[in-house]
Amino acid sequence: MRRLIALLALIATSAFAATQVVAATPPAPAATAATSTAKGLWLLTDYPSQTVRAGEVTNVHFKLQNMGLAPEPLALSLGDVPAGWKIDLMGSGQPVAAAMPTMNESVSLQLRVDVPKDAKPGSHVITIRAKGQNQAIELPVTLTIGEIAPAKLTIKSSLPALRGTPKSSFDYTLSVTNDSGKDLTVALAAQAPSNFQTTFTEGYGSNEISSLPIAAGASKDVKIKVTPPRDVKAGDYPVLVKASAESATAEQRVTLQISGQGKLALSTKDGRLSGDATVGKTSNYTLVVSNDGTAPLEDVEMSGTVPTNWKVEFNPKSIASLAAGDKKEVEAVVTPSDKAIAGDYVASFRAGGRGDSANADFRITVTTSTLWGIVGIGIIAVALLVLLGAVARFGRR
Repeated sequence: MRRLIALLALIATSAFAATQVVAATPPAPAATAATSTAKGLWLLTDYPSQTVRAGEVTNVHFKLQNMGLAPEPLALSLGDVPAGWKIDLMGSGQPVAAAMPTMNESVSLQLRVDVPKDAKPGSHVITIRAKGQNQAIELPVTLTIGEIAPAKLTIKSSLPALRGTPKSSFDYTLSVTNDSGKDLTVALAAQAPSNFQTTFTEGYGSNEISSLPIAAGASKDVKIKVTPPRDVKAGDYPVLVKASAESATAEQRVTLQISGQGKLALSTKDGRLSGDATVGKTSNYTLVVSNDGTAPLEDVEMSGTVPTNWKVEFNPKSIASLAAGDKKEVEAVVTPSDKAIAGDYVASFRAGGRGDSANADFRITVTTSTLWGIVGIGIIAVALLVLLGAVARFGRR
């Protein structure tokens, strides 16, 4: 029994000691914990070694990064600038002497490097410095004088062919890329068929442009709007879009696929839009409906608007189909009101088909019936005879 009790006590003591050892061992910190707590200032650039060319200006982009520190002004300066070189520190397009990135943010900056024409080939290390009250950091940038790749542009359109009618506006989105080693101002131009109008706008703007700046290695979207003339015939019409800068040129051909469209016109045989009518009587006017477009028109309906209590009818009332370049005569039958007063009136005639319509205002001069004129003359004559008889009879007395 004593041996059993001693054995149990020994087992319990060993288990307690093992528990103490495990509890005393702290867990290993996660790998991301150290990364998330990193704080400091950094000067960063994607290309710490670049090529420049004598007699030209090159822009070197870099940024000042703040990770987890309270914002403070940081004085900017340059060191080891070669003699005769002009290098400016730029921010938002203007010279700057200090920058202040907010916590966990960065400020984009650039060096504007003007290399003299007589600079000799070789490499030069320029030091960019940022200094605050508590920290000072540096970024060495190596600039090598040599041959820079010539200007190169590319232009592409995701939808180079669009379909529409002569009344459509054709809008193409183009992506222009500057594949050069320096910033370029790219001029835009278009060669379109005669009487076609073209305008360029920025990808997300409405202002018309003829050129735009594109940074080295960057791309920008532009839109070209092509408006064809209304009388254009059906067919495919190419437009050549050009982007150029310095010695570089890029081209993209876009196509307008224009389908035919009917165009109604309404007139008379002699072109005179006027006529005469008599109160209460029917008058006929011959109208000419023509299709001056490039496609047939279907279901052309005739209608009209006349003064109150007038009547208007058309013969025929509708035209089933009117081919391009074809004409049809339509009789407009107008009956003025019985109570109409003599004078000039306006009737509006309309021809409407699928996709187009035409209107014509027709002036109608209304006169009273000649019968009423004769009756009036007879009444006046009778009145005169009665008056003369009365004078002759009572005048003797």
